[in-house]
Parts: sequence; structure tokens; C-alpha cells
Amino acid sequence: MYLVKTPWLLKKLYPNLMWNSGDNPRSIFLTFDDGPIPIVTPFVLNILKQYNAKATFFCIGDNVRKHPDVFEQVKNEGHSIGNHTFNHLKGWKTDDKTYLDNFLQADKLLDSQLFRPPYGRIKASQVKLLQNAKPGIKIVMWNVLSGDFDSSLKSEKCLQNVLKHTKSGDIVLFHDSLKAKERMEYALPRAMEYWSKGGYSFNSLTP
Repeated sequence: MYLVKTPWLLKKLYPNLMWNSGDNPRSIFLTFDDGPIPIVTPFVLNILKQYNAKATFFCIGDNVRKHPDVFEQVKNEGHSIGNHTFNHLKGWKTDDKTYLDNFLQADKLLDSQLFRPPYGRIKASQVKLLQNAKPGIKIVMWNVLSGDFDSSLKSEKCLQNVLKHTKSGDIVLFHDSLKAKERMEYALPRAMEYWSKGGYSFNSLTP
């Protein structure tokens, strides 16, 4: 079970986490988790290029190790990079030392001040550990969840999720993963066309 729109109470309970970015009016902040993946990530990059858009890619360290050429393509095209742990660990089910070590293992490849916890699950103790290990780090969540990872969700519903709930300044979460590929490839270009016609621009998050 998951919520498409992040409730205000959750954001109030965790004010030190980044849920949205109001830096630019009429701007949407697209983010992509779980890559880089051949075919899927290049598809995303091609769509972004069509709209002169910049986005933020929260990469799994092991995927960067496996696909360094795709990772370099993301960086070379001017997008922001974020850490998503080395092995996509769920913080609530991982002891703090293992979590920190996994983050640092990924950081050797990514060297980023942006971090998103896989599944959005992270303990307060883990937040403190990351902040101490990487001063100035921003732990980024999201305001709109596309649901593209949900294999039971129809592609049309994935598109409706983001069109219905996204407003200026929102951080929107998609996945450049094989699991999400079908729904993301349907929803992303259609959503970007709609938003672009509405006068929105697409910007990456900055550390």
C-alpha cells in the first residue's frame, strides 16, 4: 500500500527531509530511482532531451558498477545524481552500521550530496549517521509518487496519478527500472507533454 500524494502530516513529522522544492515557479522536479539500467535509462534521457529538461537520478551503486557507460551518459547530459545505497537497502529492516556502510560504498562511485532512502524507509538514527558521515547532505523524499513500480497498476492510472496530483514545486518520483518500464514509458512522455503545454519547466535538484 502506498500514497500517491504525500500527506502534509508526514512532512511535518519529518521536517529535516526534503519533500518538495519551491525554488522556481512553474517548475516540476522529476526524479528517477533504481538506475542506471540499459535501454530504460537511455529512454528517459531521450524524453528529457526532447523537452530541454533536467532531472535527478537516484542511482543504485551496484547498477553504476555494472553499467558505467549509462551512468556517464546521465552525467554528461547535465542531470543531477543522487545516492540510493549500493544494494537498495530498506532502512527499517537494516541495522545502522550496515546501512551506513552500504551508503558509503555507493558514495565512492556517486560522490553526491543528495540521498534518497529506498522505499522511503529510513530510521531517525540512520538520518543522523548519514548527516555526520556526509555533512551538508540532503535527504530527498517526494511529494508525488507515480506508482510505476506497481505491476498491478494500469499504465493509464500511472499517468492519472501524476497529472492529478502534481503542482509547481513538486518532486515527482518515477523509476528507470525494468520493473517500472512499461508504466513509466507510457506515463512519462504524456505527462511531460501535458505539463510543457501548461508552461512548466523541468529542473534538477541541487545539493
